[in-house]
Formats: sequence, structure tokens, C-alpha cells
Amino acid sequence: MNYSKKFLLTTIFFGIAGQALVAQIFTTKTYPKDFFNNPLNIPINLAGNLGELRPNHYHMGLDIKTQQRENLPVHAAADGYVSRIKIEPAGFGRAIYINHPNGYTTVYCHLNDFNPQIEAWVKQQQYNLESWKVFLDVPANLFVVKKGDFIAYSGNTGGSQAPHVHFEIRRTADDVNVNPMLFGLPIADNTSPVITRLALYNRLTSVYEQSPRMLPIKKIAGGYETSQDIVTVSNAKVSFAVGTYDTQSGSSNQNGVFQGELYDNDKAVIGFEMDNISYDDTRYINAHVDYKMKANGGPYVEHLSELPGYIHSIYKKVSGDGVIDLSDKGVHNIKIIIKDAYGNSSFVQTKVQWNGSATPASTAAGKMFYPMMLDVSENPECEFYMGERCLYDSVHIAYKASAATAPAAVSAIHTIGAPYIPLQDAMVVRIKPGKTLSPDEQSKVVMQRFAGSKKEVMAVEWNNGWAAAKFKDFGSYQLLVDNEAPEITPVGFANGSNVSHLSRLVISVKDNFGKYKNFRAELDGKWLRFTNDKGLSFIYKIDEKFLPGTHTLKISVEDEAGNKSVKEFSLTR
Repeated sequence: MNYSKKFLLTTIFFGIAGQALVAQIFTTKTYPKDFFNNPLNIPINLAGNLGELRPNHYHMGLDIKTQQRENLPVHAAADGYVSRIKIEPAGFGRAIYINHPNGYTTVYCHLNDFNPQIEAWVKQQQYNLESWKVFLDVPANLFVVKKGDFIAYSGNTGGSQAPHVHFEIRRTADDVNVNPMLFGLPIADNTSPVITRLALYNRLTSVYEQSPRMLPIKKIAGGYETSQDIVTVSNAKVSFAVGTYDTQSGSSNQNGVFQGELYDNDKAVIGFEMDNISYDDTRYINAHVDYKMKANGGPYVEHLSELPGYIHSIYKKVSGDGVIDLSDKGVHNIKIIIKDAYGNSSFVQTKVQWNGSATPASTAAGKMFYPMMLDVSENPECEFYMGERCLYDSVHIAYKASAATAPAAVSAIHTIGAPYIPLQDAMVVRIKPGKTLSPDEQSKVVMQRFAGSKKEVMAVEWNNGWAAAKFKDFGSYQLLVDNEAPEITPVGFANGSNVSHLSRLVISVKDNFGKYKNFRAELDGKWLRFTNDKGLSFIYKIDEKFLPGTHTLKISVEDEAGNKSVKEFSLTR
């Protein structure tokens, strides 16, 4: 081969390699591929994956279907020891954490009964703590497991809508979730992500003070492109978001994608990756998606730009934050590549150009607040405080007061912002009542937030005649006096009943404002374990604690305002 030909081939090779390197925003992951087993004895069929979009949080693991059944055996995915056990009415329900010698922790959630040894130990801890809801640290040598050991039965407990096992892999050292689909689990996936829509934003104004321009797209070989050849815009800075989902082979479930990458004129700008996400940061999904669009009943779209208030983000910035500067008035070739965890990919491309016109100033009402800045709005009867990590993007926040109509109200209604503006950290709302309240009246005051049909109440703290509470959503707020204690209703039995024919005791609790706390059950003066899965009825499965004979069951419940109900039942067994 002559020198000139060799030089030409070398130039071509390194040129192609250079382009590939430029296009490689993320490095290949090197997680252990043969360490973890499928925790079930059935093929893995997913109802959700890590990074799937959920209200106020990224989905943080795999939802493995259990064939619409409960009580399938769940096994340890690898050697290790049980390190923690969690039981709660929502969230994980009943969960087991196993630490492994390679520095990872697996988590198994929405379980029914644990294996008998674990179940007995957990029950004893609950009685020691006098609490059904627990998060227990387990001694490292207490429950040592081998790969494949039976640890629990699958279920539908906690924040689960159908039988399945939620399975996570975390780094043990910092409890950060890594993507289980990168560990070689037997999940067939030869399908490429689907891109359903492309949204264009004017980034000279807040993302919450606009509706994006939806660009029609059409299918082409390997991906999609906009129907319009060149998209002209009337503002010099834009960003993009995509509607997208992924499936696995043989499944129609629309799960989340793994990566998204943005290129401007073949230059890598920014990308996001669904991996290494902490539960401390999972609420930041509200900065990743167009929250306003979803809150107003629209679909999810995922930003290919990092909002300024997104801390510890899933984005990797290469040459900017994803906001494209079109001030050169040239045509910008935009390409977005979407990938799944198995290397399957799709793309959407368009051309965009600024037409040179000026962008009108915002006409949004209210004071402008900024992310990463502490600020306050002060009004005669209402103040609200925004912390540095409350907002994701700068936005005008409007305020107005109106007369209250609720009989229990002791303040005006104060409307702050709009429900389609998301908050990361809670803001502080302070309200002054419309009349002087006695100390006894103050002790029964709660603050209510409402927006549409959604309502929530919080206990308040008093300071110089102002009542304060924290909320993570905008809406309307008012002070209400709550003098009504929760209602305690036995289901299927009454005072004086013979309950020998029953396998469980059920108690229903209701509160006028829908929020109660401090449920306590005692049998002959000793704490009795009632479960409260999904926050519904309280249930006690009759066991060795309830011996034959006549006993006194005492139930007490307290609400957010401190109102307390107590009922006693004489029961024979």
C-alpha cells in the first residue's frame, strides 16, 4: 500500500472514530453482569423500570409482574445478609433490604409475609417499639442468605395498584439507586424506544408561562423528523422536549427510556441518563418533565435542557444547558437520540431558525421569583417564603385574597401561584386570622390547602398572632378551626360481641378533614398490633395475643388539631 493511500485510510478511520467519540455523551457502564439472579421463579415481565415517569418521582427500580397473583416465592438475588426491613402503609408496603459483598444492596417491595424466621423477628420488634410502621436496622449476622434463598411472598402492599414485586439495586455506601437493567438480568429487549411528540420552548420566558409549540413529526428510517423542513421561530433562544417511551420484547407496557442526547449541528450539547438517582433527589422529576403540561391534563414530555433549579440532576452538560442560541439567524440542525438500557435507539431531527423578530415582554401577573434565591412575599394577612431550592425555573407568582365561605374558617382565602408550578422544597405560608383567637381556639386551628378537588391540612405553628405551615404545592390556603374528633367504627363486631368466629378485627377511622394520626390499640392495657396497609382500615389478625376469655379492647385516635377519640369494647373469645 502506498503512503498516500495509507494516509487517506488512516484519516478516514480517525475521522469516523472522532465523530463517534464526539457523539458519545455517556460512557459505557461496567456493572457486574452475572452477579444477581431474577428474584422470582417466573420470567421477568416488566410493568415499570427505573426512570419511568411517575407523579412527583422517578420510578426507582423494576416492577416485575407476578401474573396477576400474590404469594409467589421471592428469593435473594445474590449472597448477602438482610440489613433493613421496612413496613409502611404506602410506599414500599412491606420491604426487605439485602446487602451484598460486592458493594450493592437489593430491595424487594410490596411483599406479603416474610419467611417465618424473619416474620417472627419483625413482629417482636414491632411489639417492642409498639408500632406497626417500622424501619428496622437488622444485625448483619442475624439473617444471612445465599443466592436463591426464600425471603418472602410477593404481594400488593403499600403504594401498589396490582400484584407485583418492586426490585431495586442500590450502592450500599450511599444508598443511590443504579439501573437494574444494566446488570445482565434476563430481560429480552430488541425493541427501540418510541418517540411520540416533539415540543419547542421559548427560553426567553419561564417554562411555566407558556405552552410549548408542538411540532408534528413523521416516521422515517431509524427514527422521526418534523413534517416541516425548517421550523422558524420568533425568539432567539429555544429548547426541546420529547414524548417518548420504551418497551421490552413481547411486552406492550410503555416504560421509561434510559438516555436522551441533544445535538446542535452535530455538536453534542447535553444528555440525560436514568442511573445513579437518589431518593433524596427523585422529586426533581418535576424539573425533568413539563410539569405544567402534565398538571393540566396533557402527556409527559421530557426536557432536553437542565432547568436552573435542578440540583444533582440526571443531565450531563457538554456544551451548554440545552438552551439553543439561534441569534446567528442560521439554520440549526437539531437531533435528539433516545436510547434504552440495551443499546436500542431512535432519533428525532428537525431544522430550526430564528426569523429575527423581537420577543414580547411577559405579561404574567405577580412578583418574579428565582431558583437558588431566598425570597418572600409580604401582604397584610398572608406571607409566603420561598427557599433557595423551592423553584426549578424563574416564574411570576401571583397572590390574591378572597372571602372565606367555610363555616369553620377563621381567615380569608389566600391564593398563591398556580398548581401547575412545581415546588421542590416546601415553602412556608403564614396567615393571620381575621379575628383574635384565644389560646384554646388557636390550639384547634389547622391550615388547609385546596386546588380543585384536592385538599390537605397541616398543623400550624403560632408566632406573634400568625399561623405558619409548610406546603409543597401552590394553591389556595385558609385557617380552619377543627373541634371535631375522628370517628372510630368497628366493622363486623360491637361492644359485648363474642368474636370466636372471627379471624380478624377491623376498625374504620374517619376524620372530617381526612387526616388523623396516633392510632393506638390496646388489649387489656397492652399494645396490640393493627396493620394499616394503604392507609385504609386498621386490621388485627387474631393470634396468640388474644387468648380465650373476655377482654377489653381500647382504641384511641388523634387528628391534626389534637382532637382525640377513645372507644372501648368488651369482647369475648
